[in-house]
Amino acid sequence: MASSTIDPAGIGPIDTPGGSTINPHEARHFGTMAQDWWNPKGSSAMLHKLNPARLGYIRAAVDLHWDGDDTSFTPLAGRTALDVGCGAGLLCEPLARLGAAVTGIDAAPENIAVAQVHAVQSGLTIDYRAVGVEAMTGRFDLVTSLEVIEHVNDPAGFVRGLAEALADDGLLVMSTPNRTPLSRLALITLAEGTGRIPRGTHDWDKFLTPDALTDLIERAGLTVTDVRGLGFSPATGFTLTDSTQLDYFVTAKRL
Repeated sequence: MASSTIDPAGIGPIDTPGGSTINPHEARHFGTMAQDWWNPKGSSAMLHKLNPARLGYIRAAVDLHWDGDDTSFTPLAGRTALDVGCGAGLLCEPLARLGAAVTGIDAAPENIAVAQVHAVQSGLTIDYRAVGVEAMTGRFDLVTSLEVIEHVNDPAGFVRGLAEALADDGLLVMSTPNRTPLSRLALITLAEGTGRIPRGTHDWDKFLTPDALTDLIERAGLTVTDVRGLGFSPATGFTLTDSTQLDYFVTAKRL
């Protein structure tokens, strides 16, 4: 039987049908930050700082996967992209500027409402929907889900949903914190403890190691093609690194 949770902003219900990977508590938590999402100095400041490294990794993965020209401004022209757990669109908008026909989905209707308004203000056409990945029926060339799997109810089911949304020649890109003492110290003790990230954002027990995430992806019928670390330096900010101790990216495809 389907259930729903009314969002605190009164925008509407969050449908959580049987088998859904959506965690209503997590959806409410991120929904409360919706109006501040695009503020680079607000509650989502960390995501703004993450975006250059994220986009650099995705761009390199796209060029490698489709033998693209790294000088092109629109390497995703003619391709479709799905961003799962899109928040208010911090990744969707750059993907659209890279040429993709973008769909963004999120469990929090508040986030989707803000994303829709911001896309219009930015002159971008993006298909935003307040649904879980299980509700998607189409298949996409590029599927992204960054810093999301640690917030869902059923990680294995969530990865299966991502795999089912991926086209045969498609590319999956995910990122998530590693389950290490460093991630607990950096993300929870320091970042949440000092207010740089809102308290309650992370549950360290739900973090996945690269081996664990690779296993889920392979069980879903995909092949992992790359694992790359994301590190932080006070001098340079977030950068790609060989160390996966803090956070990491994974790319996968269907062979």
